[in-house]
Amino acid sequence: MAIVGESGLEALSLREVARRLHVSHQAPYKHFASRDHILAEVVGRAFAGFARHLDARPRSADPMEDLAQLGLAYLGFARTHPLHYRLMFGTPLPDPGRHPEMMKQARHAFAILLDGVARLHGRPADTLSELDALFVWASMHGLAGILQSHALQTLDLEDSVLGAAIPHALLKIRFALDGDERAKQAPPRR
Repeated sequence: MAIVGESGLEALSLREVARRLHVSHQAPYKHFASRDHILAEVVGRAFAGFARHLDARPRSADPMEDLAQLGLAYLGFARTHPLHYRLMFGTPLPDPGRHPEMMKQARHAFAILLDGVARLHGRPADTLSELDALFVWASMHGLAGILQSHALQTLDLEDSVLGAAIPHALLKIRFALDGDERAKQAPPRR
């Protein structure tokens, strides 16, 4: 993680790991077969930390409030762990078929969101829950990216607008998910 943070993903190699640990350049091969294996380990740990962060959010008996807390936890992780966030969502990942543990951690993080959406729907996860989970994820991911971008600084937005961005996005997600539930319950138009 230190190598990637200081020098970028391109600098990650088993040779560089060995150099930093002051061991022979062959020593890391006793633990990792290739660069992809060490990258999968690093990304898997990032996903595991992300899932722990989401799991540690304040809980609510109200499914919509719980989902809002999940969104805040997502944005908080992106802000406080930008390198982990970038590795998980902005890096070409090693082949998932060859690194199942990395993907297990990624799936666990998504399952937290999917469970929250299914709870909101009041039924086990289904295709609609998956679609809504992707919608919520895309919204939070987009907002996290915008809030961290340097381009945002060029817009000269008032602090009040920036301060309202997160609650506004959460409110719009609430309206979208509420509207979806109302549309399914409304009688069909003739």
